[in-house]
Amino acid sequence: MNQPTASIHRRLLPNIWDLLVLLIAVGVLVALADGAREAIHESLAQLEQAPLSLDPWQLPEYALRTTLRMLIALALSLLFTLIYGTLAAKSRRAELLLVPTLDILQSVPILGFLSFTVAGFLALFPGSALGAECAAIFAIFTSQAWNMTFSFYQSLRGVPRDLIEVSKGFQLSAWQRFWRLEVPYATPSLVWNMMMSMSGGWFFVVAAEAITVGNQTLTLPGIGSYVAAAIVQKDLSAIAWALLAMLLVIVAYDQLLFRPIVAWADKFRLDQTAGQHSPRSWLLEWMRRTRAVASLLSPLRRGWLWLRTRRLDVRSERLPLPTISVKTNRWIDRLWLAAVIAGALYSLWAIVAYASMTLALGDAFTALGFGFITFARVLLLVALTSLVWVPIGVWIGLHPRWADRVQPVAQFLAAFPANLMFPVAVVGIVHFNAHPDIWLSPLMVLGTQWYILFNVIAGARAIPNDLLEAAANLRLSRWLWWRKFILPAIFPAYLTGAVTATGGSWNASIVAEYVSWGNTQLTAHGLGAYIAKATEAGDFPRIVLGVTTMSMFVILCNRLLWRPLYRYAEQRLRID
Repeated sequence: MNQPTASIHRRLLPNIWDLLVLLIAVGVLVALADGAREAIHESLAQLEQAPLSLDPWQLPEYALRTTLRMLIALALSLLFTLIYGTLAAKSRRAELLLVPTLDILQSVPILGFLSFTVAGFLALFPGSALGAECAAIFAIFTSQAWNMTFSFYQSLRGVPRDLIEVSKGFQLSAWQRFWRLEVPYATPSLVWNMMMSMSGGWFFVVAAEAITVGNQTLTLPGIGSYVAAAIVQKDLSAIAWALLAMLLVIVAYDQLLFRPIVAWADKFRLDQTAGQHSPRSWLLEWMRRTRAVASLLSPLRRGWLWLRTRRLDVRSERLPLPTISVKTNRWIDRLWLAAVIAGALYSLWAIVAYASMTLALGDAFTALGFGFITFARVLLLVALTSLVWVPIGVWIGLHPRWADRVQPVAQFLAAFPANLMFPVAVVGIVHFNAHPDIWLSPLMVLGTQWYILFNVIAGARAIPNDLLEAAANLRLSRWLWWRKFILPAIFPAYLTGAVTATGGSWNASIVAEYVSWGNTQLTAHGLGAYIAKATEAGDFPRIVLGVTTMSMFVILCNRLLWRPLYRYAEQRLRID
């Protein structure tokens, strides 16, 4: 055997790292396939006949089913993000429609999505539990997709101009520039938002796994439905077992999924100098040391490299695209804007016509008044949580060693279902005779404050090392360092976190302003309690009125507050 042939054979021979990685991969695939098989072959009759058990030994299977739903929803959210965020960032006309639509989607309560979609999914798979599974996955998707899309959209709008000029100098097509510049630039922030989305999904999985259709409730096996059953039965030991299972699942997907992605994505940082510490992943190190696994994956890698380097340019010298004059372009803009406004006015007319059949003008003023109360509550809470989490997020982002340790803890805290804090809040408020309008408010941000923390960490980690070293060499005072350097550097990422935290807080107000534990029920004045009471009473006109009012507040807040700040960040605070 000559030397080159021997070298090739040696590269193909498996080593100990191949064995370890294959064991992990096969184990994960077998577990996921087993969970998927049970979900596919289960019928609705089986779901109704087999009540959920609070036996802790059932938790491994429930955890597997919940994890599978969340991973499918995360994959769909990523696909949605790449398509929707790109359209919104690249097309000025599409942006007019897509960004306000995204504002509305993130403000619509998850229970609202379930009410409209569950019947459709059940009709798609009659008699099978697959319809209920699809409805639960869609509900989790609605809790994961919006902040990822906002992050990706904001990153595409903030790509440094000099890098765009360089890509034009290399004559990259739009397809090549997207995969070789824009997606890599957006990846670090997107990865942190994916982690936040996964944790945010836990917050809503309790509602997503117990689906009500008319007078019938379908309970899907999972940790969320387990927690819901434990709350109903006031079984504190079952709640403790569920929290332990959640912690183990979060640690598992952090080590097997997110930690390798974070370590891999670190190479996309805008650095001209070497960093002092790069995130590491034992699984990624193992993958890089394999021989057989690397050889098996090499065709996929080559295929992906081939695809993203193709020009895929629609332009051709033989079939040139027609040029559009400035005047024609302006008229197309006006027609498009008129179509968007006409669609919005028609929707408003349909809502008013539906609500006016049973409601009077006074109901609209009542909902508006409650909306202002919740609006003030949301803004105050987001401001207070920003004061707490921005300094902590900056510190974590600038100390990568600590970020590696804090990451799973933050993911667990973000995943902690706020429902479990309701008994503590109710008992405390009743015991101390406290005012519900004040002391129920913190429940609104328990699950949403983490959007600010995760985005600030991502923003701080994206600051180039050469800028950090330059700021250190200038020996700025602490106040000047914060005011002139760090706050402007993280401001675009903070805005994304604040927008999604605000939308999430509006959504969470529906469960946080109307809380019960046993026979004790506490209500705070606000739009969330208004919608919750209407939902409990089955009063659909008031549900529509409440959700419409909430959507209007979110859109006005985004247009009057967040959009101007976004434009300021794009024009004045981008790193070029």
